[in-house]
Amino acid sequence: MRLKFETDQKIFRIGNVQMGGQPGEFPTVLIGALFYERHKIVKDLRRGLFDKKEAEQLIHVQEELSEKTGVQCMVDIIGATPTAIEKYLDFVSEKTETPILIDSTTAEVKIAGIKYAHETGLTERVIYNSITHHVTQEEVNAIKENRIKTAVILAYNPHNVWSKGRVELLKGNSSRKGLLAVAEEAGIEKPLVDTAVLDVPSISLAAEAVELVKEEFGLPAGGAPANAVAEWKRVREISQDARKVCVANAATAMQYAGADFILYGPIRNAPVIFPAVAMVDALIAYIARLKGVPPKTRRHPLFKIF
Repeated sequence: MRLKFETDQKIFRIGNVQMGGQPGEFPTVLIGALFYERHKIVKDLRRGLFDKKEAEQLIHVQEELSEKTGVQCMVDIIGATPTAIEKYLDFVSEKTETPILIDSTTAEVKIAGIKYAHETGLTERVIYNSITHHVTQEEVNAIKENRIKTAVILAYNPHNVWSKGRVELLKGNSSRKGLLAVAEEAGIEKPLVDTAVLDVPSISLAAEAVELVKEEFGLPAGGAPANAVAEWKRVREISQDARKVCVANAATAMQYAGADFILYGPIRNAPVIFPAVAMVDALIAYIARLKGVPPKTRRHPLFKIF
């Protein structure tokens, strides 16, 4: 367990969420995904048609668990087309005050999303997900033009997949600009580093990279371990509940390394993830307080669940 980093840790306020700092100071931020591919509530991916009642209920459950446990939350909306991402953004921004990640497999859709966010006055609440090693100048320009201040920086380095390779990608070298410099060029003031989980074994590398990133840069860091567990076919052979347990365990493994945020996959997993993360948040805060680093909020799980 990493209790304290020597580097001063940055704290970012994004909408109604505070993120970063030393372990134990703020609750982890859990980010649930909506409208992903094969999400049953989506009726038409291209037109962005979905079951609004069910979507609202999923958002409500996440927020209710956040209130009960003290663990913070955000929503990651994933769009297949510009039309869809705009509809999703309209709906989610009306149903919750939490920050919203604008996500897609294509830059075109993400750019459409941030343009719409700028037009509708949501720039302070949205997060570009994400700036990667494939980032284009068009993306950089669009982020800057639409005054987006927060982005996830995906530290996946295809040339060096080990933990230090993620730091190298962020820093850059003589032949390639680092992703943090790219983000700065785009006007990003609040970079959130995703340390890139590729498969279940790489969760350990991503967790180690969280420690390296926070020690090197003092930036909020985290990752998305749930997707790797979802692709782990043999987990079903262990027991009926193995997948749920392992999704929660993957999240807590990142927490013990100092993760500030976790993308936990489908938002329907909230009832499994929030209690596990809240307990670990409280355990970390308890011992951190004894070491001279008290929680910075009374809404911390340490005070909410025990």
